[in-house]
Amino acid sequence: MTEILETKLEITSWDEKPYREFDDGRKFSRAEVTLAGTGDGLERGSFESLLYYRADGTSEYVSIMEIVGTLGGRSGSFVLQGTGTYDGTTARGVTAIVPGSGTGDLAGISGEAESASTHADYPHMPLTIRYELA
Repeated sequence: MTEILETKLEITSWDEKPYREFDDGRKFSRAEVTLAGTGDGLERGSFESLLYYRADGTSEYVSIMEIVGTLGGRSGSFVLQGTGTYDGTTARGVTAIVPGSGTGDLAGISGEAESASTHADYPHMPLTIRYELA
């Protein structure tokens, strides 16, 4: 049975550095982000993203994220892998739980997650996780 958790993780650090920049304003960047839980069982997380920014500031990215905490009364960690966009107002991401990434009581977890956030959400990142426990 699929369970759903709607949460907000707190962004505690965001370290982003361009590694290739172009004269017209385009750039490639790498971000390392640390997250803290907000009291609903998720304790912490972290992710890395590779981003491509267009000259107008919109972007596309790929990311990999580890989340540590408790889902459905079971504790452990799991990894999300996904892609996203930023349209100048809203950052949207879709991810899937990496098969075999669950640890502890979350071994065998499967599912996906999505996030949509604006500057008004900062320092929080809304996240909806749809998951099944083995």
